[in-house]
Parts: sequence; C-alpha cells; structure tokens
Amino acid sequence: MIKGQKAGNRAIGVDVEKGKSYYWCSCGKSNKQPFCDGSHKGTEFNSVVFKAEETKKMFFCTYKQTNNQPFCDGSHNK
Repeated sequence: MIKGQKAGNRAIGVDVEKGKSYYWCSCGKSNKQPFCDGSHKGTEFNSVVFKAEETKKMFFCTYKQTNNQPFCDGSHNK
C-alpha cells in the first residue's frame, strides 16, 4: 500500500452521521483535511470511502501513514 504525504500531526475528530458516506484523503494534498477535494487527480491515489454505521465522533488520520485507513493506528510512531 502506498502512503500519502503527511497532512497533519494528529487525528481530526468528526461528528459523522449514520448512513452518510465520507471520502477520506489518502494522498495528503487536500485542502479539506481529512477529506478529499480531488487534489489526487493524475496520481496513483484515490479517496477512501467510509460509510458511517452510526452517528458518533470518529477520528480520521491526517498523518497518512496508517494501515487502518481512514483511521489512525499509530503506524507513524513505528
């Protein structure tokens, strides 16, 4: 799995809504972090779709080194 460029130093908490889809930026170039704005066009990256199963706060990775996309798993510490 290719990893995107670092876009931040910590996860961003987002209040997600049940049934709604969110498009996580995997390249690190989006100006709408942690979500995709299409900046990856013309690269090998694609947005990662996350569909919320319940309404709650979720923490999306901005470091882009996670093996658990779109969420932080501490991979950047290894």
